[in-house]
Amino acid sequence: MRVFQRRHRQLQCDETRQTTSAVKQSQNSRNTRQCTGAIITSYQQRTRLLIMILCLETITCTLLFLSPFVTTYPAELEKGRRRVVHVMEDDTGAVIVQTAPGKVVTHRGGSITLPCRYHHEPEDIDPNRIRIKWTKVSDAFQFEDVFVALGRQQKAFGSYRGRVSLERAGPGDASFIIHNITLQDYGRYECEVTNDMEDDTGFVNLDLEGVVFPYYPPSGRYKLNYHQAEEVCRQQDAILASHAQLHKAWLEGLDWCNAGWLEDGSVQYPISHPRDQCGHKDSPPGVRNYGYRHKDDERYDAFCFTSNLNGRVYFLKRFKKVNYLEAVKACQRDDAVIAKVGQLYAAWKIQLLDRCEAGWVGDGSIRYPIVNPRARCGGPEPGVRNLGFPDKKFSLYGVYCFRRNSYFQSTQAPKETTTKPANSTRSI
Repeated sequence: MRVFQRRHRQLQCDETRQTTSAVKQSQNSRNTRQCTGAIITSYQQRTRLLIMILCLETITCTLLFLSPFVTTYPAELEKGRRRVVHVMEDDTGAVIVQTAPGKVVTHRGGSITLPCRYHHEPEDIDPNRIRIKWTKVSDAFQFEDVFVALGRQQKAFGSYRGRVSLERAGPGDASFIIHNITLQDYGRYECEVTNDMEDDTGFVNLDLEGVVFPYYPPSGRYKLNYHQAEEVCRQQDAILASHAQLHKAWLEGLDWCNAGWLEDGSVQYPISHPRDQCGHKDSPPGVRNYGYRHKDDERYDAFCFTSNLNGRVYFLKRFKKVNYLEAVKACQRDDAVIAKVGQLYAAWKIQLLDRCEAGWVGDGSIRYPIVNPRARCGGPEPGVRNLGFPDKKFSLYGVYCFRRNSYFQSTQAPKETTTKPANSTRSI
């Protein structure tokens, strides 16, 4: 019996080699394929006969031999069934929110739509059960409520009252319109759509056209903590710049050797031309970053950002130069006010104000804007020249005034308003 088993295994090996050779040859010739089929048929018949003879003594071996053919197909079938069930279970009525990639760009005083659409499965959902909420998210992950709507009920918060609404261009539209854009509207917004217990969110970045400028007060360099930096920017018709805004200004050529606060609490400065004592001469250009600093104890300058003007900056023509107090009164007599530093920068950047005459501005400094550099007019680069803070009583210069557009509407927030139908008692 053992001799028979050895002969059987030898026969299997010989026939397997013949079968493999025949299969390879079948790829090249029809005649070879026919021959191979005959060999395979003969092999299968002899295999079945030998298995019947050995089944009583080698039943365990036989089961192992057949096991691949018994288990492989049902496992694949079960795997496929799981995929089908998974797809079926995906139809759970989830809310899917889609917002615009990248960012939307506008300017101060304009209007902008923050795009947001949602899709609900199944689609026959009652629109009065859909809750739409817009929130502003700061770099420090602080959340400010902006707007919320549930069916026909709507409510705006804070400075957004009276300036915002839903676009409602059709089913699934949660897009959000902001009118009379302010500097404080700049940033990242979250669109959240909720139906009962299901919700999804998307994000939109709102960017403003404008200009970044460095600022230090009359008291000198490195005198401002974070909160004071916020305040001086506000006083100059600006806000603290973001890192993205400072980086963009650096790409456009801003080079400043003093570190300043940014709105996220970090301290940075842009270097286009590294030099000794200013960004390290052997280092590449870039925005140097001191990281996040203590907002109360540490002192730096500020990087401010301002945008489009709701008016016009101009140099007031006079027959004689004046001191600071006379400059303030001269603008008032011309139905204007003395221009702030941020307004002068915006006029230079956006309105292309170019004037080779130094004049007083609101903080008591002497400045003038140059768009087209020329000889004896402040150096080879465009920019706003700063002659510092002279004595307000005895120093005599011209003056830059700002006149607000007559059609400009105040951005002061009106009283909170809530719109709802007369027969509605549902709260948001």
